[in-house]
Amino acid sequence: MNINIECKNEFDSWDIDFDFVKKRAEAIFEYLTTQPEIAENCCLKDYEYETVSFDFLFCDSGNTHSINLEYRSKDYPADIITFAVFADSEENERFVLDGEINLGEIIIALDKMIEGAKEKNISKEDELSFFISHGIMHLLGFDHLTQTDYNFVVNWQKKALESIDIKYDKI
Repeated sequence: MNINIECKNEFDSWDIDFDFVKKRAEAIFEYLTTQPEIAENCCLKDYEYETVSFDFLFCDSGNTHSINLEYRSKDYPADIITFAVFADSEENERFVLDGEINLGEIIIALDKMIEGAKEKNISKEDELSFFISHGIMHLLGFDHLTQTDYNFVVNWQKKALESIDIKYDKI
């Protein structure tokens, strides 16, 4: 399977390393999709494909506030917003084009992410890895509308991070 990841940075205060993001995202995605509990319950189940693609947009919380208000009718800046276009589509509206599935987009407010890293006294890279894993869980179709769902998502995020040698005890 191929993973095609595009990145765009609109946040001037941190020159983000796209290679780092792509490598982390690929490792997390591959780990999660090889776990039976995830593979059997995610939006990719029963689809034949050669490539999955998704995008990252890095911006500030002013941008996520606007997006949150416009698309989700929520009047606050989010640290992360995920548009899981494949997972959120009705099954009869999902499509594989030339062997590729476009999962959607993960939007991360880097100012909020950096602030969270400082509060937790962890590296920006580790906090970013947590956000990446969270967004990927959403792209795969997992949400956290209930406490049980939240626990499921966070538990798998922790496992994914541990698979790349990140101990994340400060969630």
